Amino acid sequence: MLKTIDRLWQFIQYAGLSARQFDLSIGASNGYTLRMKKNHASIGSDVIETILRTYPQLNVVWLLTGEGDMLLPEKQPAISSYEQLPGEKQAEIERLIEQKVKERQDEQLQYLLKEVTREIERNQGKK
Repeated sequence: MLKTIDRLWQFIQYAGLSARQFDLSIGASNGYTLRMKKNHASIGSDVIETILRTYPQLNVVWLLTGEGDMLLPEKQPAISSYEQLPGEKQAEIERLIEQKVKERQDEQLQYLLKEVTREIERNQGKK
């Protein structure tokens, strides 16, 4: 049965890192990961927290239990402005805006036409 250290080692290999590079990246002492692997030792929660902060793509459930995928699904970056949208989305938005503007203009024209018609009828009634 694989332990957390074995799954961590799988991640290190997947990431293309040496044990030393990994140790440096999480601020662990030189040889930490190799010693843990050799001794089939448990990884402390403080080290796991550091690993997850350093490698947020790593699935903590997989790391601890072996369930699920090694990596979390890639998050789509938040779009904070219209300019960041793909061209087809910008075109769709512009089309929808034009449609809404036209609908509002039509509503306003119909309202004005009714108002003018009422005004004409009132003026004819006064004659």
